[in-house]
Amino acid sequence: MVADLLVLQTVAELFPNGISRYAIGGLFVGLGAAVIYAGTAINAGASTFLESTLSYVSDRSRFSRYVGSRDWRLVFTLGIILGAAVYAVVFQGGAWTTDVAPWRLLLGGIFVGVGTRVGKGCTSGHGVCGVGSASKTSIAGVIAFLLTAIITAQVVAALGVTP
Repeated sequence: MVADLLVLQTVAELFPNGISRYAIGGLFVGLGAAVIYAGTAINAGASTFLESTLSYVSDRSRFSRYVGSRDWRLVFTLGIILGAAVYAVVFQGGAWTTDVAPWRLLLGGIFVGVGTRVGKGCTSGHGVCGVGSASKTSIAGVIAFLLTAIITAQVVAALGVTP
């Protein structure tokens, strides 16, 4: 009984606004990945968006391999952005803001971009699609992503870094 209360208290601390929005979001992410895979036989990873977008302006073979799938990838990525914007306006009463300095956002974005290329995919591709299909490579990748994120967060917090 005490253990159950501790679990409920921890869940309440982790999800102060309730867990339903996360569960619904997770269902939509899973459904979207399943629909994309069923319709295209391609995993719905977002990290190939840049390469597929560059195929509109470059004839290099690296980018031309995406010509057949670049249109839906563009729609997929725009859906991610617009979905977040609609959610912010409808459920949060306005645009999303942050106290993080712009240079830190830029640097973090560069690190994430390099990491997705080195890791041959991102958390949406490996985490949602790869783990969901029991890919050993994706499971190892997700473990590496999580460990890196946890260690980085702990080091940053220990150093007292603020936004």
